Amino acid sequence: MNKKLITFAILSLVSSVAFADSHTHKGRMETCMKAALKKHPGEVVSLEAEVEKGRGAIYEFDIKGADGKEWEVECVAKTGKVYEEELDVDPNSDEFKSKAKVSMEDAKKTALEKFAGEVVSTEYELEDGNPVYEFDIKMSSGKEMEVEVDAVTGKIGETEEEVYEIGKD
Repeated sequence: MNKKLITFAILSLVSSVAFADSHTHKGRMETCMKAALKKHPGEVVSLEAEVEKGRGAIYEFDIKGADGKEWEVECVAKTGKVYEEELDVDPNSDEFKSKAKVSMEDAKKTALEKFAGEVVSTEYELEDGNPVYEFDIKMSSGKEMEVEVDAVTGKIGETEEEVYEIGKD
């Protein structure tokens, strides 16, 4: 996606205080973006504002790193601190396949049992070296949930409600 378009869209959202306040994202997105890019220099290809149980408002940045890798970096909106970094990987890569014990279909079933709806995207990630399936589920209520399922244990990990997204997922 065009870098200028993403920058314009991000600045437009940041300037809308009423919008941010209504979604509990009161932290400065720019602080989080700088922290994310410090961890993984490169190009931000998407930004999601989310709400995670136990953490509150967070920002999630998908970064195409200068190292050629694709990273998902999460930051607490209120503090501007990065708390999680995940590496996007090919599901057929040795680093994912060699560790995964749970099939994608079984993981998807587990996620849909918790959050009924339609899976609109699936990602394969390494979180601290551990394989994780990540499903975006559009629920009948209109909410979109991001659900992580551990590819080794089959247990649900983090769940986040997406408030808005800018850019390509």
